[in-house]
Amino acid sequence: MAGAPLTPEERDRIAQLHAEGKTRNDIARELGRSQSTITKVARELGLTFDRTATAAATKAKQLDAKARRAQLKLDLLDDAERLRLRLWEPTTVVLSTPKGPAEVRLPLPPARDARDIMGAVQAAVRSHVDLDRLDVSDGADNAKSMLGQLGEALQIAADQLGQADPEG
Repeated sequence: MAGAPLTPEERDRIAQLHAEGKTRNDIARELGRSQSTITKVARELGLTFDRTATAAATKAKQLDAKARRAQLKLDLLDDAERLRLRLWEPTTVVLSTPKGPAEVRLPLPPARDARDIMGAVQAAVRSHVDLDRLDVSDGADNAKSMLGQLGEALQIAADQLGQADPEG
């Protein structure tokens, strides 16, 4: 149906769905039309799509993701702690003998297993730190951006003052 002219009924339906609070994407999906077509018709009809609902939904998703990351960070620390404890627990290993496999109980894991456990602990801790940096960097990046804008504004003001006072 792409490219076919809109019928008067479709135009009326766009207005009706808009009045019901449907989003542009919902209307496009329901009518089988492109988002740009819906936007164009809405503009012709003097309709606008309120972006505050989209912004609120985006903010809610960001907050949900941050909460999930916070829980994941805690879980990763728990994982690292449980893995690390395995370094100090007795371990059963299976050895190959001429009479067949034999289980041997060791007071600690073999060195190779201990190294693998430490690698897993490090990976869990590194993942925790990476998630932590992600949440911290959001605020830091915003602060850097704000400071950059402030610096630019001060520079513009200083330039304007310098132009107003030719002897300064």
